[in-house]
Amino acid sequence: MTVGTCRVELHVSGNQSLKGKRRVVKSIKERVQARFNVSVAEVGYLDDWQRATLGIACVANDSRFVDEILSKVVNFIESSPDARILDYEIELVTH
Repeated sequence: MTVGTCRVELHVSGNQSLKGKRRVVKSIKERVQARFNVSVAEVGYLDDWQRATLGIACVANDSRFVDEILSKVVNFIESSPDARILDYEIELVTH
């Protein structure tokens, strides 16, 4: 079993309020969950209206598959016009 986690730091441009940021982040989270069947949560910069950190998790029996899925998630988020990735980190744990 392999558990993969990904931390993605985002810059959410064009927002003037937390409400606007939450709308963008919620949209990204819902699209990622629907497309890749992974768990996604906003885990950082909760009160900052132009930054967000997403935590993403994936579990499978093949570490290459987990790494591939998380890489695809990062690429998918990167293609979003509403936010820009500042940094990301993928970590795999195999049991």
